[in-house]
Amino acid sequence: MTKEINNQRRKFMQYAGVTATAVATCPSLAQALNMGTSSRPSANFHADVEIELTQEAVKIPIFKGPETRIWKVFGKVLKGSPDTISEIPGSYLGPTLNFQKGQKVRIYLKNNLPAHSILHWHGLHVPSKMDGNPMYAISHGETFVYEFEVLNRAGTYWYHAHTHSVTAKQVYSGLAGLIIVSDEEEKALGLPSGKYDVPIVIQDRNFDSRNQLVYITHMMQRMMGFLGDQIMINGKPDFVLPVEKRSYRLRLLNGSNSRIYKLAWDDGSPVTVIGTDGGLIEKPESMPYVMLAPAERRELWIDFSDKPIGTELTLRSIPFEASSMHGGMMGGMGGGGMMGGRGGMGMMGGGRRGGMGKMMSGNSLPLGGEYSVLKVKIVKNAKSNDSFPKRLTPITPLRLSDSINAGKPRTITLSMRRMSALLNGRSYKMDDIRPDEVIPVNTLQLMAFDNGYSRSMGMMGMPHPMHLHGEQFQIIKREVNSRHRSAHASISEGLVDSGWKDTVLVMPGERVTFLKPFNDFKGMFMYHCHNLEHEDMGMMRDFLIK
Repeated sequence: MTKEINNQRRKFMQYAGVTATAVATCPSLAQALNMGTSSRPSANFHADVEIELTQEAVKIPIFKGPETRIWKVFGKVLKGSPDTISEIPGSYLGPTLNFQKGQKVRIYLKNNLPAHSILHWHGLHVPSKMDGNPMYAISHGETFVYEFEVLNRAGTYWYHAHTHSVTAKQVYSGLAGLIIVSDEEEKALGLPSGKYDVPIVIQDRNFDSRNQLVYITHMMQRMMGFLGDQIMINGKPDFVLPVEKRSYRLRLLNGSNSRIYKLAWDDGSPVTVIGTDGGLIEKPESMPYVMLAPAERRELWIDFSDKPIGTELTLRSIPFEASSMHGGMMGGMGGGGMMGGRGGMGMMGGGRRGGMGKMMSGNSLPLGGEYSVLKVKIVKNAKSNDSFPKRLTPITPLRLSDSINAGKPRTITLSMRRMSALLNGRSYKMDDIRPDEVIPVNTLQLMAFDNGYSRSMGMMGMPHPMHLHGEQFQIIKREVNSRHRSAHASISEGLVDSGWKDTVLVMPGERVTFLKPFNDFKGMFMYHCHNLEHEDMGMMRDFLIK
């Protein structure tokens, strides 16, 4: 354990070896280097809520037999309502943090792990130093103090490890949990609440015969992104949700490292979406299925009042074309080439059995295949029911005319080549802010992610769930080139681009254009692919807001 800690320390010092120019350009980086690896509470920050979060290496029972070794976040309320923290009993996931808009929050993060670590508050609009940038990672026995006001509207957010080059493994090991933000506007709507408001964290894992987690076993899993063969709901296998004959609000989070889900009810019922990454949308949207990429959230309305007691429903992930490959032996095998397809030949796609997908990837649940995700069973009658809302909340659209670069979007090109995952041809470095990554504070920027829309992608085209830290954004349009329309058509009816977003799925051959505010806070804010293996391979960069 001591050797691993020392190795982590050496890595951290290596990451922190920045140039004088970088320190002069970026005040937050200078603060990070001067602060040491622990921090202290501010005397002039008066918290409404104080929480202690402790990261521990523990064993928990998941299956019959040996307990499973995990890394887990434990929580304790130091000040404020005990309801600020709620637990999912028996889960490897961390506690759910329940905040109110406008609260001032102080969180003491204590690291008792044999490695550096830091937590990122995914989707929350917080100061740069409080955002969980990898440069603030703390070592075993140290504490980091977060202080911020909850500025976000009501919605479903989450937190997870964000440690340089090992984010994927640390999240996979268990370092993640939900954040639920409430506000008065949402409460006035009378949506299903209490036990009828159900968080659903979807993840995939691999376990060996001794019930231990198994992570990357070969390079293909790193290049494509890790895929597990066991679906876990709220940290539990073979999950069944018992419900009453009434309406429910389901808060879905894709907490998987790389798996993309195409979710549909097995009885053909439409999927009704009422919220996305940044909270409720203006009005419910009904669709045949819903796409859910890593880190995305979807809030669903589902009414079971017309189902007989004993009815079982299954939320399934149904087939889609996941990726594309070009040239030589890597093209033309089935619906979307070796990498995708609706039939059984896709390397990472396929039907119920996965076909060649299982043979080549070693996974019984190939990306783009079909399998069960969540089972629901109606167990009893309900005394009351909530009425279906026709309108939810007004959302003021961002205006292109208010952006300072309306005629020239900041384009971020996504690429995979030479065993590297790149943004604008660059891999991640902690001290590598380029001129096109410097953005004036309190500006609205027109931006675009280009995943091979305007160029040849070379051998391989892959979907990328792209995430921007800081304030959330609004999607303006999607464009797909002619070579990739088939793959895009297999997922297009399940895309929800309404409302506020912090993560967006960008398919091969697609360009997604959006408006992104950079208000309130100066400093460094990351942007990266939320396929966590791609992030750790370098598909991550920093913006400097100044």
